[in-house]
Amino acid sequence: MWLPTPIYERTPQLWMLMAVLFVVLGLYIGFAYKLTILYLALGLLCAGRGFHVLRIRRNYRRDRRLEVETDADPAIDSAGN
Repeated sequence: MWLPTPIYERTPQLWMLMAVLFVVLGLYIGFAYKLTILYLALGLLCAGRGFHVLRIRRNYRRDRRLEVETDADPAIDSAGN
């Protein structure tokens, strides 16, 4: 599935926002209700997913940057200097 760039760039923030909303909602309704644990668990899962997406994107961009820098490094010539 292809996403437009502005939406794709904001997906980690969306996951974090959902995590905060689930945790706040769980704390707002209190621990007297059985759904509180579900809301807190969903909040933790959303936060984990947000961090996971951020880590994957960071690693991909770092590897790609290193690949481009290595390919275009003018300091390395055919003489081995």
